[in-house]
Amino acid sequence: MEGRLNRYRSEVEAEVQQNILDFWMKYTRDEKSGGFYGFIANDLTIHSTADKGLVLYARILWSFSMAYRQLKEEKYLLMAQRAYDYLLAHFIDEEFSGAYWMVNYKGKVVDSKKQVYGVAFCIYAFTEYYMATTEKKSLDMAIELYHVLEEKSRDQKEGGYFEAFSREWQPLDNMSLSEKDMNCAKSMNTHLHVMEAYTNLLRVWREEWVENSLRELIHITVDRIIDADTKQFQLFFDGEWNSLAHIVSYGHDIEGSWLLYEAAEVLGDEELLAKVEPIVLAMAQKVYDDGMDKTHGGLFNEANENHIDTDKIWWVQAEAMVGFLNAYQLSGKEHFLEASINVWEFCRKYIIDKSRGEWFWKSFADGTTSMETEKVGPWKCPYHNSRACFEVIKRIDALLNR
Repeated sequence: MEGRLNRYRSEVEAEVQQNILDFWMKYTRDEKSGGFYGFIANDLTIHSTADKGLVLYARILWSFSMAYRQLKEEKYLLMAQRAYDYLLAHFIDEEFSGAYWMVNYKGKVVDSKKQVYGVAFCIYAFTEYYMATTEKKSLDMAIELYHVLEEKSRDQKEGGYFEAFSREWQPLDNMSLSEKDMNCAKSMNTHLHVMEAYTNLLRVWREEWVENSLRELIHITVDRIIDADTKQFQLFFDGEWNSLAHIVSYGHDIEGSWLLYEAAEVLGDEELLAKVEPIVLAMAQKVYDDGMDKTHGGLFNEANENHIDTDKIWWVQAEAMVGFLNAYQLSGKEHFLEASINVWEFCRKYIIDKSRGEWFWKSFADGTTSMETEKVGPWKCPYHNSRACFEVIKRIDALLNR
């Protein structure tokens, strides 16, 4: 067992340094217009005039801040600083607070809506950058964004956070996060990542306000978002928390299982942590039972009453590596460790691009790789896969030390 864990650790350590981070440093810096390119095709064709997304920039900032914290190499700090400077200069709304959703390649705003999901990622990124650099302005920005979410987007009556607003924080007719997401008042995805952001904020700003906000988010996740019978996330809701769709997202379920436990752990509420632990283990077990491809390896994408989407999406595999390893740490059940290693082996064979670098967007059920989707884009960022590697390293170190 020790040998397998050491091998797993060394492989992901090499992956994050020699492939993922190196790819982003080598190909993505926009030396002409500033910041990073908004879109790079799978064949590495650079779309130099593509729009630049808030989520992409926040996730680059988080990834390279974490990389610098863990690896202490100046090159990672320089990448984080580049993302940080561009976010402040082009995405942060100095007049109404919050962050714009999209700018063009020259940094001019083309979509000024305030998507709560995107603002949450800024909090996540700014707090990580603060931990890497002790840059006070970065913490101040995270605190400012926390306050604006609490003031403008929190539902004071039913709890939780509404999805999106205009630049001036007025209601919108269309609040959907992306083309594939339902236009609804509240979503699992936004609440998952607000919880993730507030967890990181609490690490560096131990205020009762944040503790209360995070505690409420954990309760909302457990009581409103997780289906009590199936132990799976419900994805879309109206303002009163009525579920609007019956879709299972295996990637979000396994990601949410470890982020939920982490939130309760950082909060430090032992009673709540004891309540959460069996729930996250049940979530991981349900994903293991229903979502793992027992024939070809890897984790399926999602399912509804009539169909299973058997595609193997890059971020779903990354989160499965962490979520199953977390379940093994909590339970000691070896099938969870086997599942984590299984998914990593699937990534090594079918998801990692060994010729051009980084990870393919997806492979199909049998491992055939999809060559059509991008390497860099509004949603294709270094956060899921780099974070998976850093989490696996940290967790294996804890297991070996224990």
